[in-house]
Amino acid sequence: MSEENFDLIAREYDEALPAHIVEHYLAKRVRYIGENCAPGRALDVGCGTGALAGRLSRSGFTVTGIDPSQGMLDVMAESEPEVKGVRGDGAELPFEDGSFDVALTVAALHHIADPDAVRRTLVEMARVTRAGGRLVIWDHNPRNPYWKNLMARVPQDDGSERLVSQAEIESGLREGGAEILSSRQLGLVPDFVPPAMLGAARALEGVAERAPLARRLCAHNVVLARKQ
Repeated sequence: MSEENFDLIAREYDEALPAHIVEHYLAKRVRYIGENCAPGRALDVGCGTGALAGRLSRSGFTVTGIDPSQGMLDVMAESEPEVKGVRGDGAELPFEDGSFDVALTVAALHHIADPDAVRRTLVEMARVTRAGGRLVIWDHNPRNPYWKNLMARVPQDDGSERLVSQAEIESGLREGGAEILSSRQLGLVPDFVPPAMLGAARALEGVAERAPLARRLCAHNVVLARKQ
């Protein structure tokens, strides 16, 4: 989807999924980042409306969010004013080498889609991360069969997306000079789970994440790396 189309859906973007499902995954991501990255200067690539960036800011990080959609950044400026918004392209980050302690991207690579642009985005993220800093890539797992169904129903997906493999993520990070610390699959709570069943769904998700075969089908590839 083009940045113009993201501008058009910016005001409805955060309503695309049920609030309790959004909260589940926001909390999960903030917890993961907090457990694996020390608070510091963080860059959120493809920050969208800033829901995650705002949470990270309130948990001790100084966050800059970059996104090609001005509409998304406008929403973030209203709802998360503590996050610095920058309009730009992940494949050409407008920051000096080593500017950040943490660089992360969540659910953005499949929108970038083009293999060369994905590779350059990962290399650029590593470039702007200081030596010893952390990189977190959290994106759709192509092995999960439910994505085709969900992506056909949400306004931000128009068919131009491409699910990016775990191996492709790892390769791009290594090309940028990062060492892979952890590469796994997380998340299995679908959007149709009602609020009353969320606790049970979380429990099943935890079981699946610990089971070697079931884990491969979890919703997201999550790669943690360290800039060398």
